[in-house]
Amino acid sequence: AGKPFYLNLAPLQVHLPLYAPERFVAESQNGDFGACVAAVDWALAALEAELKQLGLHDNTLIVFTSDNGSRADHGASNGPLRGAKCSTWEGGQRVPCIMSWPAAMPKGKVCGALSSHIDFLPTFAHLAGAALTTDRIIDGADLTEVLLRGGGGAEFRYYRFETLEAVRRGRYKLHLFKEDGPRRELYDLAADPGETTNLYAEKPGIVAELMRAVNDARQDLG
Repeated sequence: AGKPFYLNLAPLQVHLPLYAPERFVAESQNGDFGACVAAVDWALAALEAELKQLGLHDNTLIVFTSDNGSRADHGASNGPLRGAKCSTWEGGQRVPCIMSWPAAMPKGKVCGALSSHIDFLPTFAHLAGAALTTDRIIDGADLTEVLLRGGGGAEFRYYRFETLEAVRRGRYKLHLFKEDGPRRELYDLAADPGETTNLYAEKPGIVAELMRAVNDARQDLG
């Protein structure tokens, strides 16, 4: 409590196999998965209660997020998003990111800016006044302005292992497929987050812009 700290808390829940305390299983309306979600909620509440007791809560940045979308089975769902874990559809990549920092961040705001876990390193370093190494490229953006004043990043690259499968800039996302021959799909994620209506043939200008972003990504990361 007497000096700055960083805690990375990665709970066992809700990863398979689904383990949860008996009291949460008895109360759950969605089987073991619902019980595991309740267990995570309980743990976060306990953490917040400790921070409040120590007088640290208001000036502590809490980030609650997940590493990937669910498998969409065993009680979990990514709806209304398409796809699941290990895919580059939104259901596999887009996850909740809920932040609390009462002393610095506005309360109750929703932000649609693009961000990724790789952005946490430069963001936390900036907030802590720490210098990043300069002997390599840091593939992350400082989100400080996004957190405190809104706005934010505009591009995201969707890799599955070493393969670039899609790129997003602003509201539009271009999918690239190779398995059954050349194919492209374009989606307006602001109007169609479920990726149901392919706009590839209707918006050649957007496609050309995103293909430039694709080529930049290939040059940068492969």
